[in-house]
Amino acid sequence: MGIGGQVGIGSTAERYEMLSRDDCCLCTEMAVVLDEVLPALKVTWTRVAIDDHPGLVERYNDVVPVLLRDGKPVAKTRIDRRQLERIVRRRR
Repeated sequence: MGIGGQVGIGSTAERYEMLSRDDCCLCTEMAVVLDEVLPALKVTWTRVAIDDHPGLVERYNDVVPVLLRDGKPVAKTRIDRRQLERIVRRRR
């Protein structure tokens, strides 16, 4: 889940990760938005299952999904197209 476009020429490669859980409806919703928006911005993302990482479970157990940019949270639970575009463009 979660493949986007390639990083564009002249842009800084940022790492976007969505912390999620299996059978999480909000995670599925966020993944759809990421797949719709990020390829057009030439950005990729990956899914990280928090249950595979005890430290992430401890920190984010009740707050998935969480979108991280370069390891720092930039969105939690819900995000729409406009919010995601602002997050990505604000960094460039």
